[in-house]
Amino acid sequence: MLKSFDRFQADLNQRKTEGTLRILKPKATGVDFYSNDYLGFARNTKLQNLLLQQIIASPQLLSGSTGSRLISGNSADVTETEKFIANAHQYESALLCSSGYEANLALFSTLPERHDSVIVDEKIHRSVHDACKMSHAKKIKFNHNQPEHLEHILKRQNGSCYVAIESLYSMDGDIAPIQEISRITEKYGAFLIVDEAHAFGVLGYGLVDRYQLQHKTLATVITYGKALGAHGAAILCNKLIKSYLVNFASPFIYTTSAPNLHWMAIKTGYDFLKTEADSLLKLQDNIKIFREQKLSAPSAENSPIQAVLIPDCNRLKRLQQTLSDEDFLTYAVYSPTVKQGTERLRICIHSFNTEREITALTSMIRKFR
Repeated sequence: MLKSFDRFQADLNQRKTEGTLRILKPKATGVDFYSNDYLGFARNTKLQNLLLQQIIASPQLLSGSTGSRLISGNSADVTETEKFIANAHQYESALLCSSGYEANLALFSTLPERHDSVIVDEKIHRSVHDACKMSHAKKIKFNHNQPEHLEHILKRQNGSCYVAIESLYSMDGDIAPIQEISRITEKYGAFLIVDEAHAFGVLGYGLVDRYQLQHKTLATVITYGKALGAHGAAILCNKLIKSYLVNFASPFIYTTSAPNLHWMAIKTGYDFLKTEADSLLKLQDNIKIFREQKLSAPSAENSPIQAVLIPDCNRLKRLQQTLSDEDFLTYAVYSPTVKQGTERLRICIHSFNTEREITALTSMIRKFR
């Protein structure tokens, strides 16, 4: 037992020596360039008042669900919201989960079986990698956003293949060539699963919707803790896949359902999104202002995530501290979250940022590069 504790302490000491030890801190105040609240919905008082009115009318929304959805945690609210979401995204069904992490765990730990292959973009979200550990399937990585490498791998596989990508990648802020990947997966009879966590709300309802690829994907994951300013996630799929997940997906089966407040907030958020076109336009204007500052980034020109690579960890720490001292809230990303040598400052642009804030931020970053 003591030896085990020694190992835990040694690992933490190593992180501390490297300057990458994670600790929980109180939420800071300052100019937000680090949250996923891209459209400002989490701070939008108009939306908050809409939610408050519904809570006042139905105070029971605040109560816990009391159990998993297969026991006492299902409700008319969650069922109605699932139907609403499925219709909005032009899918047969939707399955609501408590988080995007749970949704990916449910999909990739349940659908692939022994002798199947899960072929993932090398920069796919950690939740997919963790889910693959729970599966008996073989996991194979393909080079980031390289459809030709994916095809090279698919040619050599036997058995069923599941291909996992994000539409908008959370660390690099770049966009997947989803149409080409969809063409390849269809050609080889592989099942495509798309995580749209960071695209939803920013790129319409996501790239699957934009390019009408619903019938070419096995499932799409939409999360609501980012642009919608809410919480939870939906797996978009056909009725068969939804039924299979309800019956066999342990992360879904054994998780206490979120309270009805969450489902109500999601449905209200969709309606609010339709009326807030100005927020999306302002976001894109701010992204353009940031890009005009000519900081080299691997990110897409219309992405709210702009990654500024600074592989010198000491310099990166100094930069983040300098920005913090000036009340700019940013997030430095180190290995192992990203590959060693690709450490970066992950800048999130929002509809509520001002031009003055953006130019001041980029001016300070430029001095460290």
